[in-house]
Amino acid sequence: MSEIDRNRAARAEARTRIEDVAARLFAERGFAGTTIGEIAAEAGLSKPMLYRHFDSKQELHLALMERHRDELAAAPVHELLHGEGDVGRRMEAMYDAWFGYVQAHPYIWRMMFRDTTGDAEVQDFHRELQRRQRETDMALLREFVPGIPEAELEPLGEAIRSSLYGLALWWLDRPEQPREVLVATMTRITRGLIATVEGAGEGRSGG
Repeated sequence: MSEIDRNRAARAEARTRIEDVAARLFAERGFAGTTIGEIAAEAGLSKPMLYRHFDSKQELHLALMERHRDELAAAPVHELLHGEGDVGRRMEAMYDAWFGYVQAHPYIWRMMFRDTTGDAEVQDFHRELQRRQRETDMALLREFVPGIPEAELEPLGEAIRSSLYGLALWWLDRPEQPREVLVATMTRITRGLIATVEGAGEGRSGG
């Protein structure tokens, strides 16, 4: 390995270490209760070394949320759209992928789902995160439950989003609960929604 490659690998390892430590401290102490000095010390770096990777605490906080927001979005939707089996089986796979990510990154999810700072840019990020999740749920409802009235799509998307977020936070405080229980719960909620639409359609066609 060349000197350039070694330096690049060392820099990537240091950045990952910074992000892992920052995610834990932000989740445990909140944004305001965590200092750059504390992050640097627990990551085994000096503050000047940390500033080579991130210009500020806010930039580090936002970088963490952006990274994990994008990683979360990919796997669950892929399972639903491209997984094997019928819609019900793919729905279970989607929720399993979603909660699997939560399980693998508990500190990140405390940070992302609980507003840990009064910073306006971070608050805007939280609102954007919620909007994206809601719109994803709305798009999936349009695709797989086409009989839902348009006026109900946004509140239903919000109901699914808030259920996911609420269950994730509930689970993080009760890690002994099996993941499959949460997957089954969300699947039951969504299947119940689909059944109401299908039932309404059958009633109209039978009349």
